[in-house]
Amino acid sequence: MTMKRKQQGFTLLEIMLVVTIIALLLGTAIYKLAGNVEYARHTRVQADVQSINTQLKLYESMNGFYPSTEQGLQALVTQPETDPRPTRWYQLYKELPKDPWQNDYIYLNPGLKNPNGYDLYSAGPDRKPDTADDDWGGG
Repeated sequence: MTMKRKQQGFTLLEIMLVVTIIALLLGTAIYKLAGNVEYARHTRVQADVQSINTQLKLYESMNGFYPSTEQGLQALVTQPETDPRPTRWYQLYKELPKDPWQNDYIYLNPGLKNPNGYDLYSAGPDRKPDTADDDWGGG
């Protein structure tokens, strides 16, 4: 009596079917999450702007003024060597945060949008200031 051994395993067709289903599921997931990436970037800008605003207010409360545009946000990391020089300077950041596109935040004092204060924003995905995609970290 000869018995044929039943071969076990998957056929190429079955493997290709499973790979196709996985690719479709991944494609759908990526498509659904694409909007969440932009939302996450905006949320990060909001958090960074709020944090930098807090440190700028602390700087102003100690010295009576905000850093100039020329001194920039770097005045929160290293003591400015140009006027106006702070009388009570403390390092408020070890390193300034970068926006989600790995660029520096833009700081202007006095601001163009806020002439009685300062402007602080991210240039956004195009990395160019004063364009429609600038992110001011607003809600």
